[in-house]
Amino acid sequence: MDVLEEDRREIKMRIDKFLKVARVIKRRTIANEMADKGRIFVNDKQVKPSYEVKIGDIVEIKFGEKVSKFRIIEIPKTQGKNMPEMIELL
Repeated sequence: MDVLEEDRREIKMRIDKFLKVARVIKRRTIANEMADKGRIFVNDKQVKPSYEVKIGDIVEIKFGEKVSKFRIIEIPKTQGKNMPEMIELL
């Protein structure tokens, strides 16, 4: 598979991992628990930790009384220190 074919494939990442990599939630296990408790919604639908995010998805997370809402603008191919902006706050 050449580089162009690899770029055309959609990058897949679970919502629990994305929230950790995007630094929205500090640990993946916490993101996993929040999804299991029904506190994470994507495009107005409650999701499980295994939900695969897509660019353009609108994510809403309920932290007690507070609600955080953002759009996914990029899904990273790798993890690291110099990560691009992956979310846009709404």
